[in-house]
Amino acid sequence: MSRNQIFTEAGDAGIPHQTREQAQQELGFDIPVEQVPLPSLGKVYPKDHPLHMKESIQIRAMTAREEDILTSRALIKTGEVVSALIKSCMIDKSVNPSELLAGDRNAILTGIRVTGYGADYNADVTCPVCNTRQKKTSNLTDLPLRMLAIDPVEQGVNAFNLTLPVSGKRATVRFVTGADEEEAIIINERKKKHGMQVDNLVTDRLFRSIVSIDGNNDRSKVRQFINNMPARDSLTVRKFLDQNEPGIEQNLAFECDMCGHEEEMPLPMGANFFWPDS
Repeated sequence: MSRNQIFTEAGDAGIPHQTREQAQQELGFDIPVEQVPLPSLGKVYPKDHPLHMKESIQIRAMTAREEDILTSRALIKTGEVVSALIKSCMIDKSVNPSELLAGDRNAILTGIRVTGYGADYNADVTCPVCNTRQKKTSNLTDLPLRMLAIDPVEQGVNAFNLTLPVSGKRATVRFVTGADEEEAIIINERKKKHGMQVDNLVTDRLFRSIVSIDGNNDRSKVRQFINNMPARDSLTVRKFLDQNEPGIEQNLAFECDMCGHEEEMPLPMGANFFWPDS
């Protein structure tokens, strides 16, 4: 785990003049351009991908135009609002945000938020012991990054092998991308619209993550195996993903102002993440 190096007052240091000029031409005036580290280190992107083996990406500061994107009902409905926001702020427009790993997207989103409203994030948190609701402030640049520490089956491929303890099968798994997240949003919205419960979260996650079983990548066969896989095998896959997926740690060291209870909990990413009250 490494400290988040997003936006340490580096300004334009190390940013090529051509890149700054491109940003100036795009908006018509000088704007900050920042480097955001990619937790994946670019290891899982194909050789012809613009981020192959790249450790960072350049973004420009968030503007009112991005606030319009965040309020677009059409983009929210289709689940594409995050990709549209990232695309708007990236300097390299050849990068497709939907192809990025979810962990890289989260790091970029955090960077975009910092450029727009600063590093301080005020979140409403409810104490799990005394149920008191209180506001806590976190510095987003203090959130540690989890860099990809394992190698894929081959360079430029989002695929990793592990052996399942009960069935003995060799599972090839992948880390989810923006496209996976967008698809999940659409499917869940459709289910809700038709009054269906969204209650297959474990098997859906496994289906999006498992590429093949013993080299067989037929999706119907993979689905069949997932629906009948031993619980310990399922847990092994999910633990592997949780422990190795690159990204940014979004946890809050919480201490209750009322009862003194201390606990590390997920940082609430509410509407004020991109719409702070001050």
